[in-house]
Amino acid sequence: MRIVLGVEYAGNAFEGFQSQAHGRTVQDHLEAAIGHIAAHPVRLHCAGRTDAGVHATAQVVHFDTESVRPNSGWVRGVNSRLSSPVVVRWATEVSDQFHARFCAVSRRYRYILHNSPVRPALLAGRVGWFHPALDEIAMAEAARCLEGWHDFSAFRAAGCQAKSPVKLMHEVRVQRDGDYIVFDFWANAFLHHMVRNLVGALVYVGKGRHSAAWLAEVLAARDRSLAALTFPADGLYLCGVEYAPHWSLPGEGRIIAVPRIPFV
Repeated sequence: MRIVLGVEYAGNAFEGFQSQAHGRTVQDHLEAAIGHIAAHPVRLHCAGRTDAGVHATAQVVHFDTESVRPNSGWVRGVNSRLSSPVVVRWATEVSDQFHARFCAVSRRYRYILHNSPVRPALLAGRVGWFHPALDEIAMAEAARCLEGWHDFSAFRAAGCQAKSPVKLMHEVRVQRDGDYIVFDFWANAFLHHMVRNLVGALVYVGKGRHSAAWLAEVLAARDRSLAALTFPADGLYLCGVEYAPHWSLPGEGRIIAVPRIPFV
């Protein structure tokens, strides 16, 4: 049987999603817990491998097993073996043709930035922080150039393993909510560090270092050295993965759980 799980985790408690020898990753913790309930070792596959410090409210993973458990058993049983920063929200059985990564048709990320002279305390590690005032209108104007099919090489990490830098950005939104600025990105797929690099570039525009037109110039140049530094992971959330309806996943395949403001 192939089992799919919906997973939520606080990324600042782990050193990324992907398994590492030290065992301090989301995948390592989940595989140990699932293996205990399945009574055999399992190997997880995820919709998107998040970096250290990046959170997820809508991660999707799958594994194969011959052990028969009710869906509620996978949820409650696995959660009983997990520490509080990671939890399984739901479970369902699917066809063995399904793959959490390769069957995904789009993904959504949200970056939450606390824009205030004083850093946040209660939300430390859960939101980004930038103390000079930012112009969200200028950032929203600049972000419009990112929508559509583009080569995002200028916003790609040096170690990115994606076969192509060309991605379809369905939508980018920049909005202010009090002291918070929320950046929403919806695309068919993302490159390594792509969202954090885009947020960094938009902040350059927001603080007046560059005009809105500068972002389009950097995008067209496809040169990473021309863009901004990679923004911290603290405020980044994988908050949506979408699949075709025929896979019979929750929400007809729209696995979306957007973190809301305010948190506290």
